[in-house]
Amino acid sequence: MNRLLALVMAVCLTAAKPATAQEIEVDLELVLLVDVSRSMTPRELEIQRRGYAEALRSNAVFEAVQSGLLQTVAITYVEWAGTQEVVIDWRVLQSRADLDAFAQILTTRFEPALRRTSISGALSFAAQLFETNSYKGLRQVIDVSGDGPNNQGPDVVQSRDAVLGKGIIINGLPLMTQEGMGSAWHLDNLDIYYRNCVIGGPGSFVIPVTHWDDFADAVQRKLVLEMVSRPPTEQVVPVQSAPRDPTDCRVGEKIWQDRRLDWYSP
Repeated sequence: MNRLLALVMAVCLTAAKPATAQEIEVDLELVLLVDVSRSMTPRELEIQRRGYAEALRSNAVFEAVQSGLLQTVAITYVEWAGTQEVVIDWRVLQSRADLDAFAQILTTRFEPALRRTSISGALSFAAQLFETNSYKGLRQVIDVSGDGPNNQGPDVVQSRDAVLGKGIIINGLPLMTQEGMGSAWHLDNLDIYYRNCVIGGPGSFVIPVTHWDDFADAVQRKLVLEMVSRPPTEQVVPVQSAPRDPTDCRVGEKIWQDRRLDWYSP
């Protein structure tokens, strides 16, 4: 009798458990990783927010969303430096109203800059966001922008390879402007560094920004490429020659160490 009662109670408890929510299918799961490290000026931070908002409201991006098999993408917006902050959690974008609402949030507040530059930490953080959301995308993409090489946290190549091993694509938007403190940590040919040390996966690409006036257009182009189709090969537009080797994936840590030695030298 006791065994029968225990069995009945077990069945009742199992039935009472809530069903696991079914994942929502989308064409693309996209993490936007946006650099807000201390090297960025308040003006640059605002340009980035407004640039993303302008791109999201464009006809080209709306048409890109509509071009997908499911006409649905899921996006989250994360600002990063040495740490990361989710500014806008995962949202489904289907209509112009969805895109406008996402853009509106980006332009309502601007945060102060944070410290250091940990691309490796940002990539690992973004990869975890895919594991905990409620979406199932035909593709998973991390889109990372930044104005300098990795100089904090784990080795960037190891972090990148761990992300790629999960089937996630990484694209890059290197910010090759020189304003404020960013000039002290500047790396010529940052686009080459991103190509060799940061991006990866089928069709991954780099779109460098050399002038802030071009930022919104670069973001629009990047979003369209990610939403509509993947380029057949890795792309990068090289610029000027480099006094430091941009293919050295530890160059950011070396610059940081050199600066520390300068600060503490008598």
